[in-house]
Amino acid sequence: MLFLGLGTGIGAAVIHNGELEPLEVGRFHYKKLNLEHYIGCRGRKRQGRKKWQKQVQEVIARFVEVLKPTDVVLGGGNAKKLDPLPAGTRLGDNAFAFVGGFRVWEAGSDWSHRLPIVHPLEKAQ
Repeated sequence: MLFLGLGTGIGAAVIHNGELEPLEVGRFHYKKLNLEHYIGCRGRKRQGRKKWQKQVQEVIARFVEVLKPTDVVLGGGNAKKLDPLPAGTRLGDNAFAFVGGFRVWEAGSDWSHRLPIVHPLEKAQ
């Protein structure tokens, strides 16, 4: 499953065989700038809903082409502003983010092998 969160910026995660892999895609180079510039909240306001929707559809098509997900879920505050939803996608409910977070926590998942825990003001080693 591919999850794309369309809010102030853009968030993404892939879930494969029960493993969650968060992705930092907002800064991915896209056209002349980055994804956040085109499909984030400011992009929607700057381009207008129709152009923004076209950009979102194009980005989703590229992710689907590369990742080949069996399911694409859209969430975040701006996902509700897509009309119609891009083909092959469905809206998720933000409440499920909390449920999923608690499930990971309760399962005692060890993320330390993937995500280095570094104080925000210290440099990563």
